[in-house]
Amino acid sequence: MTIGLAHYLLVSAALFGLGLLGVILRRNLLVIYMGLELMLNAANLALVAFSRFNNNLHGQVMVFFIITVAAAEVSVGLALIVALFRRRQSTHVEDLTSLKF
Repeated sequence: MTIGLAHYLLVSAALFGLGLLGVILRRNLLVIYMGLELMLNAANLALVAFSRFNNNLHGQVMVFFIITVAAAEVSVGLALIVALFRRRQSTHVEDLTSLKF
């Protein structure tokens, strides 16, 4: 049995679905953030799979830039979550509405 493009896309769709469930069903900001990162990595997996099976490097180069932007996103997102935790001693989504002026 050979592993084809459909197998990679199936794994990518499963990872994306798990990340989407994490974002929709959870109330903790860290879990939501991890779900978003899982969805981003699922998209990266699909891009690399398409790139490999089409024999070009465009998808892999795009993934490189996506990972670079995601690293900056992680630093800003975690800084915001830490600031919220220091102010409210909680990382629940309901606490975000209390930060309005």
